[in-house]
Amino acid sequence: MLTFIFVVSLFMLWGLGVTMADVLNKHVQQVLHVSKANSAYVQAATFGAYFVMGLPAGWFMKRFGYQKGVILGLGLYAAGAFLMIPAANAGSFTLLLMALFVLACGLGTLEAVAHPFLDGLGDPASSDQRITFSHAINGIGAVSGPLIGGYFVLRGTHAAGDLTSVKVLYTIIGTVVGSIGLLFAFVKVPPLNAEHTPEATTATLGAEKGLFQHKHFVWACVAQLFNTAAQGGTWAYFINYGTDYMGLKPGATIHGFWQVGTLFERTVALVPGLPHLANEVAAYFFSLSLVCMMMGRFLGTYLMRFIAPNKLLAVAALCNMALCVVVAQHAGWVSFAALIGLNFFFSIMFPTIYSLGLKDLGRHKQLASSFIVMGVVGAALFPRFVMGPVANTSVAHAYYLPIICYVVVFLYGAKFYKVERDVR
Repeated sequence: MLTFIFVVSLFMLWGLGVTMADVLNKHVQQVLHVSKANSAYVQAATFGAYFVMGLPAGWFMKRFGYQKGVILGLGLYAAGAFLMIPAANAGSFTLLLMALFVLACGLGTLEAVAHPFLDGLGDPASSDQRITFSHAINGIGAVSGPLIGGYFVLRGTHAAGDLTSVKVLYTIIGTVVGSIGLLFAFVKVPPLNAEHTPEATTATLGAEKGLFQHKHFVWACVAQLFNTAAQGGTWAYFINYGTDYMGLKPGATIHGFWQVGTLFERTVALVPGLPHLANEVAAYFFSLSLVCMMMGRFLGTYLMRFIAPNKLLAVAALCNMALCVVVAQHAGWVSFAALIGLNFFFSIMFPTIYSLGLKDLGRHKQLASSFIVMGVVGAALFPRFVMGPVANTSVAHAYYLPIICYVVVFLYGAKFYKVERDVR
């Protein structure tokens, strides 16, 4: 149980690190005068690191074990956080990206290690539920990211080049993460289930097939690439969507106490005809959307007891196709609610694709986990190179593009998830 608690806590930590990057995205637009499209290099640095570290993390945990893999991930996470301090002192967007890249190498390592680690801490038949539950806990970290970032980074006004709040925030993060890494070094890891031990039989491991001969795994990598692309794009421009479309029409006049800058009054400013949604408040609504994602994962964990995970995956993809169309219309509260709702339905996508892709891989699971993690590079490429150019003209219309991604996720849940059991 102690090991399980530590492993689940890792999901919360990388949820915090990932969504904090989305807050930083908006901050650098203002403080360092970076365009919307170029600010998406924050996502490129974050999720590109997942691609770079995927295989090295798999090789490392195969050679040294899951526990040392976790310690490596936490060490890189803390190191990247501390590197944000000199980067902020220099006021350099390039150095910030480099520090984020190191931090995200830690996140990618944790993600590659934690999934097969968690899979091995119980009955393989219930791995879908364990992984989905852990991603629900990941939601706590994801929700915390915009809340903490909104308070430390986006609150108030900042002079050009002033990144003091970034230094304070990442100093705290580095200290906490480094401390957890030291504690985990003293945890005694119990034996894992049979599929993760050298003594497992050849039949159990599916050893007669190479990793890429498992078609359901290959399709899991493809589906995860498109899933994370849609997720990364949705998050990257969420705050921009709120500040661009929720509030006054151009040329409208603001009178009275609505000009006072308290949090309550900026929140009330969402009412049509009142001021634009402030950055800080948009971050809090982003956090609300992640609460929806967390709720979706808890609900998904429960529903998987009665409904096949692949069916839930396919239905969720169809729902998000429809919601993207609504978001693209920028029809006030209806579209903004649809944007928040996207998180509810893609809540189960990442863990479900992951767990379906790892089914019946036996000795290949560690390496398979690395390749599925590498699919997260979709979140590095899609916001910058696909959604970014469109978002520079219209953030709302950029939300048509994730529909393509959800078509691929739907096909995986409807057909390509199936395991071919032909071991002799």
